Amino acid sequence: MKIGTVKEIKQHEYRVGLTPDVVAAYVAAGHEVYVEAGAGEGSAFPDEEYVEAGAKILPTALEVASTVDMLVKVKEPLPREYNLLRPGLILYTYLHLAAERRLAEELAAKKVKAVAYETIQEPTGLPCLRPMSEIAGRLSIQEGAKYIESAYGGRGILLGGVPGVERGKVVIVGGGIAGTYAAKAAVGMGAQVTIIDVSLQRLTYLDDIFGAGVTTLFASERNIARALSEADLVVGTVLVPGGSTPKLIRREHLKTMKRGAVIVDVAVDQGGCSETSRVTYHDDPVFIEEGVVHYCVGNMPGAVPRTSTVALTNATQIYGLQIANLGLEEAARRNPALAKGVNYYDGQCVNANVARSLGVELVDLATLIG
Repeated sequence: MKIGTVKEIKQHEYRVGLTPDVVAAYVAAGHEVYVEAGAGEGSAFPDEEYVEAGAKILPTALEVASTVDMLVKVKEPLPREYNLLRPGLILYTYLHLAAERRLAEELAAKKVKAVAYETIQEPTGLPCLRPMSEIAGRLSIQEGAKYIESAYGGRGILLGGVPGVERGKVVIVGGGIAGTYAAKAAVGMGAQVTIIDVSLQRLTYLDDIFGAGVTTLFASERNIARALSEADLVVGTVLVPGGSTPKLIRREHLKTMKRGAVIVDVAVDQGGCSETSRVTYHDDPVFIEEGVVHYCVGNMPGAVPRTSTVALTNATQIYGLQIANLGLEEAARRNPALAKGVNYYDGQCVNANVARSLGVELVDLATLIG
């Protein structure tokens, strides 16, 4: 199979879909790899390293996309990249289609075989989303601690406090991977940490690993409202794989929050778990709504591209090689986890959560691929 990657064009996105090490793995398996010139520079991977690994460098993204059978990216194609899409192309990347209806329509119209990292689902979780959730969780506290400073409109709180001064209060809505890593970072800073989740089993696990370092609360309406009113920093990490994020933080909650408190909405790429969230970018990451500072960068791990690229490709390479070695259809037949990653095939939506979020017909993938 011919595999390729292109330079990401999303604002302040410096990650890349393939590292030289991953290229070498594809080449060793007998495949051809094509890389757009300069694609890896943002993650400190020069073209020379790709050539040494066995890739061929092509000058433009269109030349790469026109040559390959599978295009590996990091972020969803932007409208300027729709010309890269064509019938039969395997697109392997983050898609987040619940928040990208226009892209979903484009994938359907062009009959792209679209595989989304975020919906590949093993019994143990979401392997291709996990590394970015880990990074985003840790970054959420790092960024929240920064934007709660008064220079950015924040309350002027030091999360860890100092002797004789109360420590900052961090509320994490969602106790999954991103929420857990946010809690680790917040506890490490010395903040007072509360984790809210709907799963009692998950709360029991978090209570076991953090002990007295955190408070765990069941996600009832009253618990959410009370915790938000007391918070200095709120981190939203709620996730529905492939689906729209429920709006657990509503505008009415903001009216009761402390002036200058901060919300970091890690879930914004799936629509966000705050009613007042909208996507921002690394060069202009915050806005103030109802007196509350909102940090809503849709590609948070892009701030640390070297770490993020290596972590991401470590996870995606396994499934990419399955697709390359067997073809998408056979790989999906053999691996149910990978089959759940297929969002669109032959113009049809084949992922239940995506179909539900977009309000389109769901077609059984097994029926289409036989």
